[in-house]
Amino acid sequence: MQKLGLSIGQTQKLSPQQIQFIQLLQLNTLEFEKRIEEELAENPAIETEIQSEESNSELTEMDFKEATSNREEEATQSTVDSNEANKETSLDNFEDEIGNEVEELDFTDDAPLQDDFTEFLPDDDDDEYSTSGFEYDPNEEDKDIQYAVSSTLTEQLLEQFNALNISETERVLGEHLIGMIEEDGYLRRPLKNIVYDLAFLNQIMTKEPELEKVLKMIQQLDPAGVGARNLQECLLLQLNRLLASDPVVKLAKEILTKHLDELSKKHYDKLIKTLKTDRDKLKAAIDIITHLDPKPGDVETKATQPYIIPDFIVQLIDNELIVTLNNRNTPELRVSSSYMDTIKAIQEGAVNTNLKAEAQFIRQKLDNAKWFIESIKQRQNTLLLTMQTIVERQKDFFYTNDIEKLRPMILKDIAETIGMDISTVSRVVSSKYVQTDLGIYSLKEFFSEGIQTEDGSEVSNKEVKSILKEICDNEPKSDPYTDEKLCELINQKGYDVARRTIAKYREQLNIPVARLRRVL
Repeated sequence: MQKLGLSIGQTQKLSPQQIQFIQLLQLNTLEFEKRIEEELAENPAIETEIQSEESNSELTEMDFKEATSNREEEATQSTVDSNEANKETSLDNFEDEIGNEVEELDFTDDAPLQDDFTEFLPDDDDDEYSTSGFEYDPNEEDKDIQYAVSSTLTEQLLEQFNALNISETERVLGEHLIGMIEEDGYLRRPLKNIVYDLAFLNQIMTKEPELEKVLKMIQQLDPAGVGARNLQECLLLQLNRLLASDPVVKLAKEILTKHLDELSKKHYDKLIKTLKTDRDKLKAAIDIITHLDPKPGDVETKATQPYIIPDFIVQLIDNELIVTLNNRNTPELRVSSSYMDTIKAIQEGAVNTNLKAEAQFIRQKLDNAKWFIESIKQRQNTLLLTMQTIVERQKDFFYTNDIEKLRPMILKDIAETIGMDISTVSRVVSSKYVQTDLGIYSLKEFFSEGIQTEDGSEVSNKEVKSILKEICDNEPKSDPYTDEKLCELINQKGYDVARRTIAKYREQLNIPVARLRRVL
């Protein structure tokens, strides 16, 4: 039986300011710059230092009406007739046009218009709502970061395919097949199913042999191996472009055609016996096969990657580690001087205060501007505090760039030191990088679990991983070490680790099992 009743309880709810701070905190430098650009476009009450210098004239009552109406036009991106711009605009209509911004901040038409606007006015000796407190050298040359521009695999294939001398039917079928090719370059949907797709969805009647013919055309396009239906076909398509008369190429084709399973399991002795060849020829054929591309369509990773933009800069100056934020492309923000002058004019009675909607609009934008600038300040302070704490705990590494100098450190260690929640530290560390005199590192690289040594001290598991990789790099290639042997060798160096731990670290380092590391 359902009943109605009242209950009293406590719930935890984030304020809009806290949500805004959290969102800004997890952004990296490039995303943060874009977010500032968006806020500058949406909120006319925020301006950069350059804009502030350009707008220094006082507003009359008519200027006030025109300015507020123009601000509404910019924020809503709508075209309003200039004669109607001077009319009183209701806040409800304005909210409908700009979305949820006002609703989230819990403003209403009935909210009383405060007579005292001094909270929005700057102090005489300090610009409270400005980001100018952070280091920025105007004499530094601003350089735009260049990014690689690459077309997608589908676009590349369509451009090549349409350049062929083909019929209209072949063009239609080819474009459909190219559209079915996945990002790694494979066509995994069976041709039989594609025939049904064309018939029932596109009303195009065709047969498998006709589709097979068009697919063969696509498989001759670049990159080599594209349009294959499995790994074997993909590698053979690439081999077919090599010198057919070369005996090593012939041997490689035979291996891929008839003995792919033995090759994947590295049963080399069995291959030598079955193919009636010697070890040197088999090694040469396998060398050709291993240099083929199993994912020919992965053009995104093959293209030049964009530069990493570091979020922090750590410099060694006079034997002291100095931590700074990378703010060179971040403009200094402050509350619009024209908006503050307007509020001051309202306070002094120089402007008709009956213009409630316009004054309400200004108040909302000023509140948004104040909160956004304060969130930026809080973000910068949190980022700096977190990075300085990381550098202090890992200063031996920053002085030497020796991975063995890394101390075991988890998010909880930093959170307890700076007096913040672990989730806050996690947002700071996520997708951010630091530039040092020795290179650029992801912040995640400085966090690791601890491993106990024989003398009772604790070292970072990254040190163990480094030793594991070194052992695997120098092991006998014809008889690689098993996980049990690797565990034994590392334990001999004084690290107390189990075989299961070694297997986990090996997988994290993308080192295959011993059988698959074996080479001729």
